[in-house]
Amino acid sequence: MEPALIAFWAKKVVALLILPPAGPLLLIGLGLAVSRLRKLAWLGWAYAVLVSTPITVDWLAAPLETAPPVSAAALRQTQAIVILGAGTRSHAPEYGEATVNALALERLRYGAGLARDTGLPVLVTGGAPEHHTPEATMMRAALEQDFGITVRWAESAALDTRDNADLSAALLRAEGIERIALVTHAAHMPRAQAAFEAAGLTVTPAPTVWLSNPDPEIEFGDFVPNARSAYAGWFAVHEWIGGLAYRLSAAPTPPPTPAPDRQ
Repeated sequence: MEPALIAFWAKKVVALLILPPAGPLLLIGLGLAVSRLRKLAWLGWAYAVLVSTPITVDWLAAPLETAPPVSAAALRQTQAIVILGAGTRSHAPEYGEATVNALALERLRYGAGLARDTGLPVLVTGGAPEHHTPEATMMRAALEQDFGITVRWAESAALDTRDNADLSAALLRAEGIERIALVTHAAHMPRAQAAFEAAGLTVTPAPTVWLSNPDPEIEFGDFVPNARSAYAGWFAVHEWIGGLAYRLSAAPTPPPTPAPDRQ
């Protein structure tokens, strides 16, 4: 296995053990199994409540979601739209093949609207860590078949956000493009924008799908854990940990050669 893939799966395993639901469950299990670690069970319970209760999830997500919706004036200063992948759904029997997952589809829907409104060329980026069809290929199919948007570039080698940035920047700069509108989830935008700016591009954030709720009115339901908040809490913790990992990581190694899938 290639070193990049080893690092990719190592990060996935570590994240699986830290993020909910496994993170809280491991703490609770250790606390119940080992009497002198009983406090870990309470810590796991508190962690589970924190990441599944609307009011605390809002506190987690809001500091990440600082970029406002993109304006028409800001879009006029850009040269291309870049849509980041977010994962695939391997079991999709209704389509007869694997396709993008719900997270990726949310980004594609918004990116398609921006492309339709502006006429800007579109780049999609997402690789194939399991050596199946690259996510960028699935993203292109969804945009062209479901939304009627032509994809100019499909970067299909990236394994993570940093790869998305480095490999996309190489493709875009080869055609003289330096200013992009970047489409991703609002909570993912700080990490994504930092990566693309580090790759040398001028980024106009075009966030979509806010997890936090700016409504200042507090209701009883804000203190009741629910499935939607559990998902939002997982996403927010993922981004906090991802941002910390980026800051602690060493300088990135030279990126692999871009693998464009162009028409």
